[in-house]
Amino acid sequence: MRFFVAASAALIGVGTFASAVAQTYPQRPVRILVGFAPGGGVDVAARIVAQGLTDVWGNQTALVENRPGAAGGIATELTAAAAPDGYTLLLCTIASHGITPARAKKLPYDPIKDFSFPSMVGITPNVIVTHPAMAMRSLRDVIAYARKHPGKLNYGSSGVGASPNLSMELLKLDAKLDIQHVPYKGAALAMGEVASGHMELMVGNLPGPYPLIVAGKLRGLAVTSATRSPQLPNVPTVAEQGVPGFDVSSWYGICGQSGIQKPVFDKLRTDLLAALARPDVKKRLADQGIEAKTSTPEEFVAFSRKEIARWSRVVREAKIPEQ
Repeated sequence: MRFFVAASAALIGVGTFASAVAQTYPQRPVRILVGFAPGGGVDVAARIVAQGLTDVWGNQTALVENRPGAAGGIATELTAAAAPDGYTLLLCTIASHGITPARAKKLPYDPIKDFSFPSMVGITPNVIVTHPAMAMRSLRDVIAYARKHPGKLNYGSSGVGASPNLSMELLKLDAKLDIQHVPYKGAALAMGEVASGHMELMVGNLPGPYPLIVAGKLRGLAVTSATRSPQLPNVPTVAEQGVPGFDVSSWYGICGQSGIQKPVFDKLRTDLLAALARPDVKKRLADQGIEAKTSTPEEFVAFSRKEIARWSRVVREAKIPEQ
């Protein structure tokens, strides 16, 4: 009897301690790892979320840490291996929890079991852009030229296996096009090449190219989502330009490790939702072409599983190199 009383008291003590830790979380800066270089859509989204969390916490900060490489895989692996204490998070994306698991022969982590999923953050289309002086003034022009001159057009992206690359490869499959991919180490480099006239096309998450489109340094040819973006109402969708049913949106969320204590996880989730509900955060996301979108952890897991299944087909049919 004494054993059970002692065991019960110990469990109560652990629960009380965890609750106390959660109430004071965070007690030091929280890292949000980003798997891509500064300047692209993922980086932009992460910095908006980080500022929102910093404002909610008041006495602590969320710091963005860029760890580019392997289409986001390096940051994802670092997050999976970090201590499950809520102080190392990942701006998880369609790449980290959709495309990379679909490409990898073997991962050093399980994209579902080794992570926790507090909430999604938002969704945004990819956008296909060119230099304003180029003769191709619409995606229809691109398709017509590519069919007449197979293999002659090039497009840049943030790297092999990232969302922009896969959305363009899906377009090539659906429209039966032969356009060559030129991967860069980050979206900013690819945008610079197109803006300087050294590359014909580029596809990226809308938050990256958006300021250059507004400034007239890039021309938006098409957005990849099912409907037009409110930020670019004059840029038609891919589906409107001869590829019916085409619909690809990049997405962002916050992920942690699977072993985070529930009280800490719940506090993190509550604070994240409070940050995303702030009008200034919603506006900053919207100004970058990102529609704020939250979820339950269960919804986020189910969504990620569906994304992995979807992109597994594209990787196979488009013959995207395995990692």
